Amino acid sequence: MSSTGNPGRTAGLWYLLLVAFGPLRLIYIPSKLYVRGDPTATIGNIAAHQRLFQAGVVSELLAALVLIFLVLAFYRLFKGVDQSLAAQVIVFGGVMPAVIDFFNAALDLGVLTFAHGADFLSVFSKPQLDALGMLFLRLGDHANTAAELLWGVWLVPLGLLVYKSRFMPRFLGVWLILNGFGYVAVCFTGIFAPRYQDTVFNRAFPILFGEIALMLWLVIRGAKPPQLEAAAQ
Repeated sequence: MSSTGNPGRTAGLWYLLLVAFGPLRLIYIPSKLYVRGDPTATIGNIAAHQRLFQAGVVSELLAALVLIFLVLAFYRLFKGVDQSLAAQVIVFGGVMPAVIDFFNAALDLGVLTFAHGADFLSVFSKPQLDALGMLFLRLGDHANTAAELLWGVWLVPLGLLVYKSRFMPRFLGVWLILNGFGYVAVCFTGIFAPRYQDTVFNRAFPILFGEIALMLWLVIRGAKPPQLEAAAQ
């Protein structure tokens, strides 16, 4: 994807690709395969639908790669606005969340190992293997809760960049900052009061559309820094 014509649309297309990969592992697979409070049924479903679960692993890995390209596209778009904030977007929004995604993919591969009972695991009984598999799934959930802090923090410098840019609507910048604080609230609720995490997420849901609004704006309208506009004239 070339950024020479419209770097904002390039970032938007990477964002769209990220949105396409994300829901499979985060939403669809848990809704189809997980059975609340029943490790044996959950691991049994994963073993019976191995290809689907593996597709989730692949989507997680691809999403991590796309995320890196996305933040690099944002850096190219906004480095002329504030290079320090643009660098923060790369670190908090790309590198660190991508590392967590790779870690979660490794945990999921571990779940498949428990589900199929490798030879070196023969010392464990089937219920023990199911419990270990469920433990890895829970660790992945906890990693996602921790990652929600990064999902929120990176939107603050990104929102400030949009607000300061003058070539994008300021309301999007404000929305992104609010979106960031929403994710931070969900993260800390998951740590201190996990039973209320879904409630907080649902209450914060309207402001969590800030990223979607940004993506749609960039895909439809794009964005060009003033220096590119001047060079095109």
